[in-house]
Amino acid sequence: MKALGESSRGVGSVFLTGGSTAMLLGLRDQTIDVDIKLDPEPEGAFDAIAKLKNSLGINIELASPDNFIPVPKSWRADSLFIDRFGDVDFYHFDFKSQALAKIERGHDQDIADVIALIENGHVSPESIKSAFNEIRISLARYPAISLEDFERKMGEIMLRVESNKC
Repeated sequence: MKALGESSRGVGSVFLTGGSTAMLLGLRDQTIDVDIKLDPEPEGAFDAIAKLKNSLGINIELASPDNFIPVPKSWRADSLFIDRFGDVDFYHFDFKSQALAKIERGHDQDIADVIALIENGHVSPESIKSAFNEIRISLARYPAISLEDFERKMGEIMLRVESNKC
């Protein structure tokens, strides 16, 4: 973050998501890549990213929940501020949106991340359900997503979370 912020030549925001968020929150020890959203894109960010990828030997992907699912209108306001380096602000992309994207994808690591986000108090089952209800109407714009499958996955995760409380 520091290198990217200090290498960029303009004001902007970087939203971390996925494994990057999980690592920074202490939910995981490692991640395969660093997933980010630039919004607004800091001038020079892509040059800085290219240099960082090579010098640090890491994979940086432009990927965020809104690439895969609709996100709540409040995603930006609900994103957690991490720090500012240079003129660039760094945030965790809204936890509800991250949880929903992970639920929809449904990989074992994704499900573990959602449960860890809930168990560590970063998001509640109720806020995830509320966000799901908000985005439900927009799912038609994502034809690869089956509403029925998404609802089933949501139900399964919520049952697992409830059974872990006992």
